[in-house]
Amino acid sequence: MGLFRIAAINFLNPAPLMWDFEHGPRMRELAQRYVIHQTTPARCADELVQGTSDIGLVPVAAYASAPSWKIIPGCTIASLGDIRSIVLIVRHPDGVSGVRKVALDTSSRTSATYTRILFHRFWNREAEFIPHPPDLEAMLKVADAALLIGDPALLALEDREARKQRTGETLQYLDLGREWRKLTGSAWVSAFWAVRDIPVNAAVVVRDFQQSRDNGLAHIEDLVREWSARMPVPASTIRAYLTSNIHYHLDEDCLEGLRLFYRYGAESGALPGLPELRFL
Repeated sequence: MGLFRIAAINFLNPAPLMWDFEHGPRMRELAQRYVIHQTTPARCADELVQGTSDIGLVPVAAYASAPSWKIIPGCTIASLGDIRSIVLIVRHPDGVSGVRKVALDTSSRTSATYTRILFHRFWNREAEFIPHPPDLEAMLKVADAALLIGDPALLALEDREARKQRTGETLQYLDLGREWRKLTGSAWVSAFWAVRDIPVNAAVVVRDFQQSRDNGLAHIEDLVREWSARMPVPASTIRAYLTSNIHYHLDEDCLEGLRLFYRYGAESGALPGLPELRFL
C-alpha cells in the first residue's frame, strides 16, 4: 500500500494534534505510513472531495456534503466557551442587529456557516454575506462586520488597542465561541479528521491520530516555545489559547454541539442537509 496523504492546516490551533507527525520519537515511524502537506481548512475538504488527499482536518460544515467520509473518533478542534481565534469584528454602531453586510474570511466554510446561523437565528436575518480574504481593513471597506479565523483573528486581537490608537475608531470584537455557547448552550466544533476511504488498518490510523493528540497535549510548553518564535504573540497568550480556549477531545459535549450545528444549518439553509455522524 502507498502512503496515506494527509491534508493538514498551518495554524496554531491544530499544533497539538500534529505533534507526533512533526516531532520525535514517532515522526520517523509515522512517515512510513503518512505523507503530510499544509493547506487551508477549506482546501483540506476540497482535496478529500477531489481524491488528492486521503485524510484531512476538515471544517465540520464540509461533512454535510460528503456522505461517504468517516470521522476519526476522539480528535477535534473545538471550544467549550471563548475560542479566541474566531472573531466577528463589528463596525456598525448598533452592533450585530444593525449589520447589513458581513465579510467572511474565505479560509473556513465552517466559521462562515456558524456566522450565517447566528445571524439567521439570533441577530439579523437580513444581513448579506461577502466572501473575502482575511484582511481586516479591506474587509471593513466593503462591509460593516468582518469574520476572521485562525492566526489572523489572534493577530487582530493583539492589535486591537493599537488599531484604536491609530484610527480613533472603536470596534466591537465578538468571540463567536462565547456567543455560540451563550445562545445555544452547546460546544462550538470547528474541525475533525475525516477519511475519504476506509483503510484496511483503520485501528492503526485511529491509534496514530489519538496518540498524536495525547502527546501534543503533554508537550504544550514545547509548542509554546515553537510558536512564540513564529508569531508576534506573547507566549502567555499562546499557552492560554492551547490550554483554555481550544478543546481537542471529540467527546459527548462536542457531539451534541455538532448535531445542533447540523440541525440549525439545515433549517437556516446554510447547509444542504442533516448528515449522520459516521466514524472510522
